[in-house]
Amino acid sequence: MEPVAYVNAFTAIAIGMIFAFAAVGTGIGFAILGGKFLESSARQPEMMTQLQTRMFIVAGLLDALSIIGVAFAAILMFANPLVAGL
Repeated sequence: MEPVAYVNAFTAIAIGMIFAFAAVGTGIGFAILGGKFLESSARQPEMMTQLQTRMFIVAGLLDALSIIGVAFAAILMFANPLVAGL
């Protein structure tokens, strides 16, 4: 097998792992965020609007982190810089 084929094969595995870890990490983050929001709004209902605003800001940051991972995987998929070094 040629070295380029090895690089492409391992890159495909890395892309799959990036997608998987981004999805799992975002899912766990949203689960913790939603649970804590429900706990805090049940404890202090008068602060629910302020907490909801902060929850949406943190949810946007969680999404941004996974989208950065997907963008990095897309760079590896379409313009692999590792193949140029061979």
